[in-house]
Amino acid sequence: MVVNAGVPADQLVILRSGVSALLAGLVLLVTNPKAFRVTLKEVPMLLAFGVIGLALMQWAYSNAVAILPVGIALLFEYTAIIIVPIAARIVFKEKISRSFWLGVVMVLSGLFVVSQIWAGGLNPVGVGFALLAAVLLAFYFLMGQHSGLTRDPMSTMFYTMLIATLFWFIANGGRASAFDVSSVLSLTGNLAAVNVPLWVPLAWLTVMGTFAPMAMGFMALKLTTAAKVSITQTAEPIFAFIFGWLWLGQSIGWLQGIGGVLVVAGIVVAQRTKVGNL
Repeated sequence: MVVNAGVPADQLVILRSGVSALLAGLVLLVTNPKAFRVTLKEVPMLLAFGVIGLALMQWAYSNAVAILPVGIALLFEYTAIIIVPIAARIVFKEKISRSFWLGVVMVLSGLFVVSQIWAGGLNPVGVGFALLAAVLLAFYFLMGQHSGLTRDPMSTMFYTMLIATLFWFIANGGRASAFDVSSVLSLTGNLAAVNVPLWVPLAWLTVMGTFAPMAMGFMALKLTTAAKVSITQTAEPIFAFIFGWLWLGQSIGWLQGIGGVLVVAGIVVAQRTKVGNL
């Protein structure tokens, strides 16, 4: 809704990352100021995490949901959850059981049904952004687990969000697109009769839609593995379909619904597989 109101995807990433960095910094200042310390050895990891795992991932995701129904965009994005073990197999030579590949087949089959390629299917640009977001999300999960082994979660979030903000600010040549945060917009869909200033959904998106879930995600990656965190987050597409239907009036056909169930089931099957130290 915010993107369609005229806020460019890259500017949205700056806002989401900037506010999250500010809030994480304030929390850190009060609870654990010593965690601000960074060693030279940690800088490359934080840069890669901030640019690839956050700045580019959020940008690809914002573009995907601006083009595709939000639930379908998330189904494609969460193929990241099968990319994580595959990356571990290629890079770390970890063994993968047959049940994992069964899950992969289920996911790919489900996506084929959801996309309905045979009928002209979904917008290919939107699908491209969603799949790019999937690759970048896989990188996010792996980097999050790696950084969680050595750094405080909140400090990791502060620096990576700050880096993501600076990346897009520099990429835009130090300029920001002009948009009026006081402009009134409709909540669209089934809430079209409700009008609010633009700053209201922006505030929700930055605080409750970015800082809060990201903070909990970083803390989760500190306490458990990337695979376990990612499988829990597969519930997100389900809630996306529900809210997309209740709020935005987005709907999918019964066949696409079956495909969506197949995708989530395949992800669960794949992630129940024990893969090395994942």
